[in-house]
Amino acid sequence: MEVLQLLRLLLTTTMLGLSQTVNPFVAQQTPPDPCYDESGAPRRCIPEFVNAAFGKEVQASSTCGKPPTRHCDASDPRRAHPPAYLTDLNTASNMTCWRSETLHHSPQNVTLTLSLGKKFEVVYVSLQFCSPRPESTAILKSMDYGKTWVPYQYYSSQCRKIYGKPSKATVTKQNEQEALCTDGLTDLYPLTGGLIAFSTLDGRPSAQDFDSSPVLQDWVTATDIRVVFSRPHLFRDLGGRDAGEEEGATSSTPYYYSVGELQVGGRCKCNGHAARCVKDKEQKLVCDCKHNTEGPECDRCKPFHYDRPWQRATAREANECLACNCNLHARRCRFNMELYKLSGRKSGGVCLNCRHNTAGRHCHYCKEGFYRDLSKAITDRKACKACDCHPVGAAGKTCNQTTGQCPCKDGVTGLTCNRCAKGYQQSRSPVAPCIKIPAINPTSLVTSTEAPADCDSYCKPAKGNYKINMKKYCKKDYVVQVNILEMETVANWAKFTINILSVYKCRDERVKRGDNFLWIHLKDLSCKCPKIQISKKYLVMGISENSTDRPGLMADKNSLVIQWRDAWTRRLRKLQRREKKGKCLKP
Repeated sequence: MEVLQLLRLLLTTTMLGLSQTVNPFVAQQTPPDPCYDESGAPRRCIPEFVNAAFGKEVQASSTCGKPPTRHCDASDPRRAHPPAYLTDLNTASNMTCWRSETLHHSPQNVTLTLSLGKKFEVVYVSLQFCSPRPESTAILKSMDYGKTWVPYQYYSSQCRKIYGKPSKATVTKQNEQEALCTDGLTDLYPLTGGLIAFSTLDGRPSAQDFDSSPVLQDWVTATDIRVVFSRPHLFRDLGGRDAGEEEGATSSTPYYYSVGELQVGGRCKCNGHAARCVKDKEQKLVCDCKHNTEGPECDRCKPFHYDRPWQRATAREANECLACNCNLHARRCRFNMELYKLSGRKSGGVCLNCRHNTAGRHCHYCKEGFYRDLSKAITDRKACKACDCHPVGAAGKTCNQTTGQCPCKDGVTGLTCNRCAKGYQQSRSPVAPCIKIPAINPTSLVTSTEAPADCDSYCKPAKGNYKINMKKYCKKDYVVQVNILEMETVANWAKFTINILSVYKCRDERVKRGDNFLWIHLKDLSCKCPKIQISKKYLVMGISENSTDRPGLMADKNSLVIQWRDAWTRRLRKLQRREKKGKCLKP
């Protein structure tokens, strides 16, 4: 009885504390947040211990005065005993009692059903009687808001006969969720004020390690509680007389069940991720979730916090939900158990729909066709730059993720494959846009005429004289800007295919902008006067030669063939204008 007295004291103290607040489930949260320690690290937090039945509506299958009878006339407030009396504030000086209607003849079942409004972790269920304790009582629970019911506990002096249960049974870890039957609280006395108190964890082997026992966590969880009174103590057990009845009463004397107080002690179930429960917009009771969790019981991770699976918080570990690492490039992610296991159970988040041209599980590299701009952080919106590979020179659109180098075709170079490599010249083929320049040995190309022994004296005075003035301009038959495309040999001549870019002077009307030929004798070419390279631009100033065998332009050691400079454009236009004014006319 000492345990019952202590439990009774706990219940009374709890109720007195709750009488000071209108809503017993909303605790005044004061900083710091109990779900986080002083340094801001998450820790387990649980709502306060409350009487979850307080102020809740109880559905009774039988209530005195419904319908009115000789014993129960609900029109008289002094004789009304509604179910609301079960969960109101009861003190020693203000004990109100619910009472069933008067029952006759054979025993009848009477049920009390209480909805808690959400899942609670129930520690005890107690009933304070105003009538003698029933001979047989069953306590049941529902975890799905009354759709299905499972037994919590039975009380009876005839356990096997009434409930098919032995009166004594040993609880092991294998049957921790099994309801027991006991006759320990079924004696008749006291006639009033008797107590039934059921503890959900008492005698359960895993109770000392509740955090690690999903079985017991499920066992204490309930959304609804139902009490079924199956048999009263018949008055004949008192020698045919009840203290409340006149002498001469018999076993046919009417009886009833009467309870002054129904309590369900426990905590709002929030799985260690909330310190209180509050009412939502629909006035439903929900957990005030922390640790990046959500749901009525904080039983799932918030969106985008799927880097590890949801877990209940324990005293040792808060098990907060972690955000996926998407480097600020994604808004959604999912959890992958295989990746989580491969990471040593550290990370299992997979980012979805990576933005800003990123890709990968964490949006941590650039998608095809883009490469990393190492001058920016990976979290930057412009961390990935377009490869911009040349449509002709590149072998594909995907470049190196780190350097941005495009895959170039043979003979092509440049970051975007936009120019020919050294030793190659541009062709007109999109398949092979750059072809190798034929190796030219000037001395071996000279057939009929050997190269002069002293090229320096042979090339003078033209070699090295790069000044452009009006006198030189006037002496030449043509002044053009050309791009050297390719070369072939014809007899003792080098035949260059050129593209004439600009014509500043030309006495031959057939010389126009576009493709043409430039002829240079191999003797001159072997001494590099003039010196010409493929794929380079040149200013060519020379004398025309009307030859049917060599159509086009001709240059020799006396011609001016120098690599083009853009600064010459202005000077040449000026010389061109002076020529038109007659400055080149001979006296």
